[in-house]
Amino acid sequence: MTDERGLYERLCLEGFQSGLSWLTILRKREGFRAAFEGFEPERVAGFGERDVARLLEDASIVRHRGKIEAAIANARATVALREQTPLPELFWAHRPEHHAVPRSQADWSASTPESAALARALRKAGFRFVGPTTVYAAMQACGVVNDHLAGCWVRDAVEARRLS
Repeated sequence: MTDERGLYERLCLEGFQSGLSWLTILRKREGFRAAFEGFEPERVAGFGERDVARLLEDASIVRHRGKIEAAIANARATVALREQTPLPELFWAHRPEHHAVPRSQADWSASTPESAALARALRKAGFRFVGPTTVYAAMQACGVVNDHLAGCWVRDAVEARRLS
């Protein structure tokens, strides 16, 4: 995943997932897309208090004021980053140079030095709900890192796509 809209969507969904089951988020994904206008950063950046109130009433999404306001703040930060280092460039600049291939679940981490550095950069740019664990999950979801186990049947395909 290398486009701005897709990265913004993944960051938002990871933030909404925090403390919840992924299944909850996946079941509500289309609701999120409708409520947040396809996760188009420019559109969401224009949301105001009326939109927050509307979203707090929308049962098709997770109705958490802090997470909703973070999604709006993150859209504004995404748009602002275009003037400096666009979100895709910033995101992929934190791809680890060397990432050990996990052999078992014991080798998985909740965060890495790279995800901590990216979380700091994102917070500095105005993003919210972007701690190192949330950012690492987004890095995994977007293919910045490949945490499929060594023997996983999709690992090689994911790695080939990640490096292309």
